[in-house]
This record gives sequence, C-alpha cells and structure tokens, in this order.
Amino acid sequence: MSSRLIDRVRNAQQNADETSQSGEDFAKIKAELHKEIVASLDFEQVQKTPHEELKQRLRRSLSDTINNRQLPLNRQERDRLADEILDEIMGLGPLEPLLQDPTITDILINGHNTVYVERNGRLERAACRFNSEAHLLQIIDRVVSQVGRRIDESNPMVDARLADGSRFNAIIPPLALDGPTVSIRRFGAQPITVNELVRMGSIPKPILDLLQAVTQARLNILVSGGTGSGKTTLLNALSSFIPDEHRIVTIEDAAELKLQQRHVVRLETRPPNLEGQGRITAEDLLRNALRMRPDRIVVGEIRGQEAVDMLQAMNTGHEGSMSTVHANSTRDALSRVETMVGMGMQNTSDQRIREVISRALDLIIHLDRLPDGTRRLMAVTEVLGMEGNVITTQDIFTFEQSGLDDQGRVRGSFQATGVRPRFVQKLQQIGIELSADIFRYRSEVP
Repeated sequence: MSSRLIDRVRNAQQNADETSQSGEDFAKIKAELHKEIVASLDFEQVQKTPHEELKQRLRRSLSDTINNRQLPLNRQERDRLADEILDEIMGLGPLEPLLQDPTITDILINGHNTVYVERNGRLERAACRFNSEAHLLQIIDRVVSQVGRRIDESNPMVDARLADGSRFNAIIPPLALDGPTVSIRRFGAQPITVNELVRMGSIPKPILDLLQAVTQARLNILVSGGTGSGKTTLLNALSSFIPDEHRIVTIEDAAELKLQQRHVVRLETRPPNLEGQGRITAEDLLRNALRMRPDRIVVGEIRGQEAVDMLQAMNTGHEGSMSTVHANSTRDALSRVETMVGMGMQNTSDQRIREVISRALDLIIHLDRLPDGTRRLMAVTEVLGMEGNVITTQDIFTFEQSGLDDQGRVRGSFQATGVRPRFVQKLQQIGIELSADIFRYRSEVP
C-alpha cells in the first residue's frame, strides 16, 4: 500500500472518530440541558400556558442557558439543540421532523436505532434514532397515555391516534423480540381530491366520471385492495360525490375519513379499558347506526362479523353505502366477505350467504400498489347476481400491466372490456346519461 493511500485512510479514520466524538458530545449536552430544563418547569403552570407561548418561553430559556454556559456549539448546532429539546419536552422527540414532512406516508420504527419512512411508495432509511430503548418507550407511553390507554408487559400491543389523525400502532417486548416496534400510518390534513387522483394517474377521468355517476345513483360499493393500496383515499374521494343533503354515518376503528358534507355523523370503535371492559366493536356501532336514520352508511373497513350488518343495511333501505376490504382481487374480495358473513351466520347455507352478498353489492373497485410504488385502480367489476350456486360478476374496466420502462416505472393501459353494465338503466332512470365512448375507453400509461 502506498504512503499516500495510507495517509488517506488515516485521515478518513480520524475524521470518522472526530464525527463520532462530536455526536456523542452533542447527545451528552442535549441530555444534560433537557434534564435541567425539565427540572425547572412548573407543570401546573405549563398546563395553563398556551402552546405557542410556552414554546417561545422555552426557546428563550434554552438560548439563555446555552449562552451562559458558553457551550462549544455553532449557530446551526444551537438551533438544532433547541429544536430537539423542545421536541422532547412538547412533542414526540425524534419523530417530530418526520411528522412535519408532508412527503412521508409511513413511519416504521424497528427498535430504538432503526427508523424507516415511506416516500412515494418506496421505503428508505431515516437519519434519526432514539437515544435508547427507554427513550423510545417513553415516547410510546406519551402517545398512548394521551388517549387514555396503556402499554406494558401485561398489555404489550396498542392502537392509538396522533393529534393530526395519523394511525399509531406499537408492540413492545416480550412480543417484539428486537425492541419496541412502532408503525405510524400518516394522513394528510387535507384529503386527496378526485382531481389529484387523475393527475397522479391513479384513475383516468372517464372511469372517475363513471364512479361519480354510480355514487350519485346510490349503488352499493365495495373498495378492495392490499395494505397501502389507497382504499381509504378512494373512499374519501367517492364520498365527495354524495349529495350534501344526505345524512351519512361513518364507522371506523381509527377515524381516517374526512367527509366534506354538512350532515355527517362520525362513529369510532373503542378498545377495552384498563380493566378489560367497555369494548365497543364495529358490529355494535353498525347496529346502532341503523337506528340513527342514515341515508348512507360508510364503514372504513369490514374485518369480521360486522359484514352481516353492513350487507343487511345495504339490502334494507340504505342504498349507496360503501366500505373497504383487504383482498387481492375482486373475486378474492367476494370470498373474504363470504367468510366474514359466514362467521355471523353460522347456521346458514353457503348459497343463502352468497344470495345475501349478491343482492347487497352492486360494484367492486379493486386497487393495487404496483412495484414502482404507484397506486392504481386495477378493476371495476359489476356484481350481477346468482347463477346456480355462484355469484356472477363482469369486469367493466381493467388495468393491464405490460412491463417496466428504463426508470423502473410500470407500463400498461387502462381499458374498457366493452361490456355495457346493467346498472346503466338505473342511471338513466334518475337522469344520468353516460357516453357510450366510456365503455370503449383505452389509455396507455405512462
């Protein structure tokens, strides 16, 4: 090895050691200042002080403390130190910058020193980390205590909702073998509009026009897809087509829907309390919703026996209701609904269950998240009814994937199958006319 190369290796190692030492010094200073500031707080006064005023006071106190102690930090490091300590005292510590980033849709924490985020459908490693497992547990406890729940060895799993509406799930040892694990599904302050779905290439305008028509015509719609495929986003978009005078009741495990109509009643399930009592399920809420004179019922997702009550509502005067289900295709969605209905109608034959499903559902819309991270409508399928012992369906639109381009983006085409759906007659009865060209539509992507 040449002497020049040896010198470069030594210099690189020295720089790395200095960076590591600098990081350790910064963490040590932050921990000391954090402890000092917390010890000086009057928590009764803190609770009475408005958030912004308290933030300004703490920032001034931190600035004075840093100056008085003549800490060896430049201006950028001082600002960073103040921001991080404020996040520790008033927010969620290292998570705060991620929660402020509108491009992040998921935050995944695998132990205290490993954080991933999802941007544009792709996972990437985040630079932030927690000081220790105890530090991460402290942040988790702060979140769950704000919604009246707890997490400990006797109750090591918890669901909660952050102040901005993001869905929060945590699981800790002994169930999580590699340390506390947190998953945060973020939702924007403003829902994605139908125009944005068209702009992003998720749904072409002609297909969206059809979905608008069937929503206004009060067809019962089931949105299917995998995790992160955009089911809730599409449900929000479809709900924007519901007339403003309709009374809508929404039922969710974690309130994610943001309906814009004036007459909306939002219901949310409740987990057991600390004594293991007081649980309210989606099934309980659905039964109560039927007594609330709803025009339409929107269920965030059906997962179990509540499917029975949802289908009965669709069959008994609550046309135009909607829900989502986890599934890999429209046929798989029907199979999953059949399984869930069977859980609640155990003494009923398979044929009778399928008859209930075929009479309740009019349309299934399937979504998928493709390999390039894009979320796209894959099929619009009409439920026709029963033929023998089988539920019959027909695809109206599909997305056919043809491959990947040089940048790894999915290529393919949206295309109509040429089938004229039966519900067109119902649309015509209420004065909605669709162009025949819609059912001959074809469009290449990208």
